Amino acid sequence: MPSSLLIVESPSKAKTLKKYLGQDFEVLASYGHVRDLVPKNGAVDPEKDFAMKYQLIPKNSKHVDAIAKAVAEADNIYLATDPDREGEAISWHLFKILEGKKLLKGKLTQRVVFHEITKNAVLEAIANPREISQQLVDAQQTRRALDYLVGFNLSPLLWKKIRRGLSAGRVQSPALRLICERENEIRAFVEQEYWSLHLDSHKGRQKFSARLTHLGGKKLEQFDIATDADHQAALARLAGGEATVTAIEKKKKTRNPAAPFTTSTLQQEGVRKLGMTTDRTMRTAQQLYEGIDIGQGTIGLITYMRTDAVVLSNEALTEIRGYIEGNFDAEFLPKNPVTFKNKSKNAQEAHEAIRPTSILRTPESVKPFLTSDQFKLYDMIWKRTLACQMAPARFDTTGVDIALGEGVFRASGQVQVFAGFLAVYEEDVDDAEDEDNARLPLLEQGDVLPVDKLYGDQHFTQPPPRFSEASLVKALEEFGIGRPSTYASIISTLKDREYVTLDKKRFMPTDTGDIVNKFLTEHFSQYVDYNFTARLENQLDEIASGQREWVPVMDSFWKGFSKQITEKESISRAEVTTESLDEACPKCAKPLMIRFGKRGRFVGCSGYPECDYTRNMNETAESAEADEPEIVEGRTCPNDGGQLVIKKGPYGKFIGCANYPKCKHIEPLEKPRDTGVTCPECKTGSLIERKSRYGKLFYSCNTYPKCKYATWNPPVAEPCPQCGWPILTIKTTKRRGTEKVCPQKECGYSEVIAPPEAKTEE
Repeated sequence: MPSSLLIVESPSKAKTLKKYLGQDFEVLASYGHVRDLVPKNGAVDPEKDFAMKYQLIPKNSKHVDAIAKAVAEADNIYLATDPDREGEAISWHLFKILEGKKLLKGKLTQRVVFHEITKNAVLEAIANPREISQQLVDAQQTRRALDYLVGFNLSPLLWKKIRRGLSAGRVQSPALRLICERENEIRAFVEQEYWSLHLDSHKGRQKFSARLTHLGGKKLEQFDIATDADHQAALARLAGGEATVTAIEKKKKTRNPAAPFTTSTLQQEGVRKLGMTTDRTMRTAQQLYEGIDIGQGTIGLITYMRTDAVVLSNEALTEIRGYIEGNFDAEFLPKNPVTFKNKSKNAQEAHEAIRPTSILRTPESVKPFLTSDQFKLYDMIWKRTLACQMAPARFDTTGVDIALGEGVFRASGQVQVFAGFLAVYEEDVDDAEDEDNARLPLLEQGDVLPVDKLYGDQHFTQPPPRFSEASLVKALEEFGIGRPSTYASIISTLKDREYVTLDKKRFMPTDTGDIVNKFLTEHFSQYVDYNFTARLENQLDEIASGQREWVPVMDSFWKGFSKQITEKESISRAEVTTESLDEACPKCAKPLMIRFGKRGRFVGCSGYPECDYTRNMNETAESAEADEPEIVEGRTCPNDGGQLVIKKGPYGKFIGCANYPKCKHIEPLEKPRDTGVTCPECKTGSLIERKSRYGKLFYSCNTYPKCKYATWNPPVAEPCPQCGWPILTIKTTKRRGTEKVCPQKECGYSEVIAPPEAKTEE
């Protein structure tokens, strides 16, 4: 039997490590967290120094049992969960569980940490074990307790004041505030007109353009030429003279490579360059870290991906510099290694930036073993890491001043004279720098140039852009909201709670998100304040480094927070969800108001339920009146005999009872297409084609709600030859073509009936 047991988080990591450690080691996985706070009020007790009540996570109990059994038979126990606070806490929980089972008596139990899954790194870590860091555990427990107290006290308040099912989080709420405030800026934005003036000229065969920078001896600001009249007047002051080169300024310019990736910058570039979401980027990075079989066994391809450090180990620097020396000209290698400073003063989640475990494993050499996402992400990490140790790119820049009439125009050009790191990794440049990349002819002071064209361009100021996932991650980092390892989950939570939607990959707050944010910023402003959130994160870092005790931090937060929760209980729901309008109801003349329902905001009468007047937020009273319900001739409501009318809802037109809300009978305007396939569940109804709220087709039993059977794919009245289920469905994908599949997931039967279309090259 193996004498040593190594416990990790991931089963795929366990398989890789087993190959490195040999027969003396058993390697088991905890499958992530093993304990969590009891999911009910009182799991954190402020009256008893915030004592926490934990329970085993049910889905992982069998893995804990397997670990306990292996511990009983081993002599040495190594806790090798991930090298961050979360991993430290998992090791501590495992230790407490095993200690509670009295399995650790007489056994050596130690913590080991490695930041890359390579044989040397793992063996070195096991040779240098340590004790569990109580400071790191305290920092993680403080974070968990804070999040619990906010969630279990603030979320029920949202249920009472807005609607059930909502949640508020300690870092989620300030992130929502960022998105809502940006949307408010966009709504309040008033565009302004301004003009830029340009001169087109040439020398020899080479054409170029210059922009007016000075007029009448005065430097132009953005709105100095604000209207078409100003533009015409400026052109008049410029016309009629010669264009003369009055000054030439030549400079040498360098661009330095960016630092290697941190969690934050990896997520940003994953979104910008690869089109991945933050969540997909992190899942793919996890796979590269845990290990891929590259033909010579499974090996971790990158170092640990949750880090805000930008340093590289001496061994990595030596290998990278050796690769540059062997594959590039001498001028691409700086004399000394390039060093970077951490932007985060508390960068300590890991010792290194994200890098390949070996720069010698080029992207092309491992490409056959990787999925498309894995290859794209590894390629980007590899190139950024290599580029960070290469020489700066060099440019010759030229600025030319050209006098014409009462004005001075400026033409700028830039020529790359040495690619440096850009030979490997091209970074984004801003628009201003992009404009300067134009090539200029060889000009000399005193040159008289032809005026090919003198013209103005009309511009309008633009509102600030909505946040993309990349720019939101950048803003979260700048404001100190959360930590890089939490950004993906923050974004996922906002989307899952339907507080935000994505429009052209940009975040827009929903009506629900707007109202939740309004409530929190008006009544809990301190707790969604960016500085407060950042200070709390800094305090967690100080707990982790031993500079601060965790109980006083909790106590300071809880005293103010609990008092505020109590004070806000008296707020009425109407105060939070309604807003008065200076407009009378066209039906009863009572004031109209903006109200909040399950489908968002709408305009309704303050006299409800006596008056049922409503209209959409984007409608006027006139357009709503023109859209009055149309009577369905010759039919009455089957429930109460009332008149049936055609109504318009958020998902299109439908037939409903005119006596709503007393009678809530509704039916589709168009009769659904019947597939003729008998429902496989109730065997009495028929499967009909319907549309989901988002417009996607699905197929469900026409006896709904008595029978709730439904499937996304078109049904076929053929029994599954594998499991006997009464129907099959037709599924079409780009990869596999069209196939018949069993809708029972546990069956897995599929039969290709048409292969995918062959790609044609144009």
